[in-house]
Amino acid sequence: MHEPTPPPAFGKFGAKTPVAAVVEPARSKRLQNAATRGLAALSSHGPLALRLYVALWIVAVAASVFVMVKA
Repeated sequence: MHEPTPPPAFGKFGAKTPVAAVVEPARSKRLQNAATRGLAALSSHGPLALRLYVALWIVAVAASVFVMVKA
């Protein structure tokens, strides 16, 4: 008598081939570029730029929280 074939190990159609490259999210790259630009501005303009950068960052975070709460 003939033995039945075993069920596939992974998923409905058997094992999948591994993905060759992992793609990074685009957002992290944008944030990294923004941080790099901010640090460059801070190093060239001193403490006033630091205060302005921190204030703008706080306003951006507060605005995003406001939008999330309203949604």
